[in-house]
Amino acid sequence: MSIRGRAQRASERRLLHPAAWWLWALALVAAATRTTNPFVLLMLVGVAALVVAARRTASVWSRSFAAFLGLGVVLLGVRLLFAALFVDPVAGSTTLLTLPEIGLPDALAGIRIGGAVTAESLVFALYQGLQLLAVMAAVGAANALADPRRLLKSVPGALYEVGVALVVALTYAPRLVEDAIRVRKAQRLRGRPPRGLRGVARTAVPVLEGGLASSIDLAAAMDSRGFARAGAVPIGWRRTSAALVLLGLVGVLSALFALLGGALLPMAGVPLLAVGVTVAVAGALMAGRRSQRTRYRPDPWLFGEWLTVASGLLAAVGVTLAAGSDPIAMNPVGLVPLIVPAVPVGALLAVLLAAAPAALTPVPPVSMPSAPRAARAPAKEVYA
Repeated sequence: MSIRGRAQRASERRLLHPAAWWLWALALVAAATRTTNPFVLLMLVGVAALVVAARRTASVWSRSFAAFLGLGVVLLGVRLLFAALFVDPVAGSTTLLTLPEIGLPDALAGIRIGGAVTAESLVFALYQGLQLLAVMAAVGAANALADPRRLLKSVPGALYEVGVALVVALTYAPRLVEDAIRVRKAQRLRGRPPRGLRGVARTAVPVLEGGLASSIDLAAAMDSRGFARAGAVPIGWRRTSAALVLLGLVGVLSALFALLGGALLPMAGVPLLAVGVTVAVAGALMAGRRSQRTRYRPDPWLFGEWLTVASGLLAAVGVTLAAGSDPIAMNPVGLVPLIVPAVPVGALLAVLLAAAPAALTPVPPVSMPSAPRAARAPAKEVYA
């Protein structure tokens, strides 16, 4: 296929790969964890909202962004409430109000409930709450833009059984609710409204019976298509893959400990994280050779996916570099007396790059079915 044909295929109406949206969102989460500057955090929330408004579909899961944003606002309020109740005695000197103080035993020295509430403590809590809000906005954007069932179809072969179990759970959980509503409606039509514990039993028994019947039919269909058939892999290959996955996870945990300010040098965290992820992915690819399967209508990975991931990574790298070059501007928490946070222009421009998917990625189809075609036809998936 020519370059012109690839560009035309990348710009047509289609759904972006769900893994691209999640990688983009995780990059925004990484950027939010590197700063407490309110301007950068609000820019992250705005970028997430802009991309969701431009690229979400009419599916059920696309409405979850507002719920995650509301949860972030609740967490922000809880953080402010805790800052007012559990007062730090050295939080600042600008007293706003004084709450009744509760005396605590000597074993809890350093903790004070009530007392003087300062403006510094509330402002610092506001910055940290905005950080939680930005994280929730990024995760909510991923949930609103990526179909979880399509994402689980793309799991590697080593996690194939787990992915299929989650797909079945996500498919049949809404059906159980529909069955319960249908049974309750049928009971009302028969003049036996479901009330009390006896009504719950009358509703639960037919719902569970229908669920078991559907599970048996699904198990028979999966068995007839060769589900969980494993290929012949030498014992040494399996042990090597397990060792690589274990070493990779240990490397990732050590890198996270170093990046969070542990005993290791913080500069060693990034290369250790890269090595750990590489080793873990290599082990997972080796373990995936035991799973012999094919995918029905696999999601393509084209220019739009690369652009989405690259924009998120550029935002995370830009914010990280800005936090290292100007730590006071990027993390104004702990400054007494209060000052107006600086506006980090470089970090804001880096975050603005993450809004590129709102204009440069494929537009989703205008009319979306209630469930994706690939997700509504699990029986057509071929197991080799």
